Amino acid sequence: MDTSQASERDLQERIRAGDERAFDSVFRTHYAQLVRVAESMLRERALAEEIAQEVMLELWRRRESLEVEQTFAAYLIRSTRNRALNHIRHQRVVARETAAAALEPQASRSAEEELLGAELQQAVREAIDALPEKSREVFRLSREQGLKYAEIASVLEISVKTVEKRMGQALSELRERLAPWLAGGPEQKEQKKPA
Repeated sequence: MDTSQASERDLQERIRAGDERAFDSVFRTHYAQLVRVAESMLRERALAEEIAQEVMLELWRRRESLEVEQTFAAYLIRSTRNRALNHIRHQRVVARETAAAALEPQASRSAEEELLGAELQQAVREAIDALPEKSREVFRLSREQGLKYAEIASVLEISVKTVEKRMGQALSELRERLAPWLAGGPEQKEQKKPA
């Protein structure tokens, strides 16, 4: 083990033990570079600074379980890049939803339609929240963040096959939980309730 690896391991151990000076050293050494990485992707300085701060804050929050396989620089740059990509994808999803909403006819919906829509949204939220944690995480990264399976695999540090398996499980459970809504709407749901 060379000197730089030894000092990286020492820093990692000190941070894991809650040594604020060690964390401060890592912060001062890498923060400016993380801002540059994020800014090159986001083209917005304030947002890049926010992303870099979030990465450093997450490093401190997760210090007790910290496992930096490579160098701090590689670990932090990868985290920054992933957060910036997530932000970009989220912005795309928001832009698409906004554009789609603008194209929808603004016909007035009845109070009953509004109520049914709210009930369905609540049922979907509850079904997603009830998923096992790992399946829910994959589902949200895919559907809410717009990430592709390979990107999810990279972010979660799992294989694409594992992503596919967890997504399949999530979709299967959601179909089962939302069957009353999918089979014919709330009328079907009412009929399926036990007497």
